Amino acid sequence: MSSCTVIIVAAGSGQRFGGPVPKQYQELGGMPILRRSVLAFLGHPHITAVQVVISPQHRDHYDRAVAGLDLPPPIHGGASRQDSVRLGLEALAKSGKPDLVMIHDAARPLIDAATITAVRKALDHATGAIAAKPLVDTLKRGNAGAIEATIDRSHLWQAHTPQAFHFDAIHAAHQAAAGAQLTDDAAVAEKAGLTVTLVASNADNMKITNPDDLGRAARLLGQNFGDIRTGLGFDVHRLVPGDIIHLCGLTLPHHHTLAGHSDADVALHAVVDAILGAMSAGDIGQYFPPSDPQWKGKDSAHFVRHVVRMVNERGGMIAHVDVTMMCESPKIGPHRDAMQKRLAELLEVTPDRVSVKATTTERLGFTGREEGIAAQAVATVRFPG
Repeated sequence: MSSCTVIIVAAGSGQRFGGPVPKQYQELGGMPILRRSVLAFLGHPHITAVQVVISPQHRDHYDRAVAGLDLPPPIHGGASRQDSVRLGLEALAKSGKPDLVMIHDAARPLIDAATITAVRKALDHATGAIAAKPLVDTLKRGNAGAIEATIDRSHLWQAHTPQAFHFDAIHAAHQAAAGAQLTDDAAVAEKAGLTVTLVASNADNMKITNPDDLGRAARLLGQNFGDIRTGLGFDVHRLVPGDIIHLCGLTLPHHHTLAGHSDADVALHAVVDAILGAMSAGDIGQYFPPSDPQWKGKDSAHFVRHVVRMVNERGGMIAHVDVTMMCESPKIGPHRDAMQKRLAELLEVTPDRVSVKATTTERLGFTGREEGIAAQAVATVRFPG
């Protein structure tokens, strides 16, 4: 199968959007807009790699937005979108060019897998293809506040992204059009004489331009994720002599440690099982068996990231996770905020979508005798319905 790299253009300043943070780094449904756009392609079976083009002034925003994702270092963009795409293509040409390239605007985070597939398949018989929506509203040309004419809309389309091309063709077209300030890659291709196929785009594949668009996108996101599932996870680990303990992604000094094949983070293990339960996808031992030496001493954050990727690859999103630890010690209260923040980072959600708490069993049972720690987690996961 031909290799296909996606260039996600995220170098703009978002001046029309306003605010201290460029729009591509604003949050939508508990996740940065850029991250949503990246994830739409990162797990897609027809996509080989994802390359983001950013402004060098936004590197801190970028690093936070894509933390934990398997991406190459970002490419620095230019003064215009066209410059940024050209620079992205030039960098790919030097680092091992793909057969095909898709170009997508970071500000279109609601792109769906079916549209990506359709645009990619169009390249099997075309040099270029773009996602586009046929115009359905009647168009009027105005003059001095009055209608001057009605425009025939029968052949008019609204251009979306992704826009996809055979790499060599669009690379040459962008080099030839440098400085022309064209508004999209299809226009660059047209200027070079390339034929570009129109592929029907999902109507929800909107571009976020102003704050009102962000609200509309949030509503669409909620509507699209109507299949709401809940999973329950429970885990127990023994306490043995030691001097540190791993709980909810943190390493804490303690007079005991938890015994287990990995780092024995009982809270994270419960969270993993809860998410797998919401997906009806088995349990943690199915993916990370204690009989496998590669997981010996492994940071349990790896297990959480794995199931988060599983959710993303199925087109879903984690809506909320609630974890309760049952122990006499250590006291969780002083560490709760840090645990909540760390778990939110691992789950790729905002901290308000994570609940961390603890209880004792009033000195009853194995937790009361400090023989072990138990944890229970409930995960709510949403999928396209």
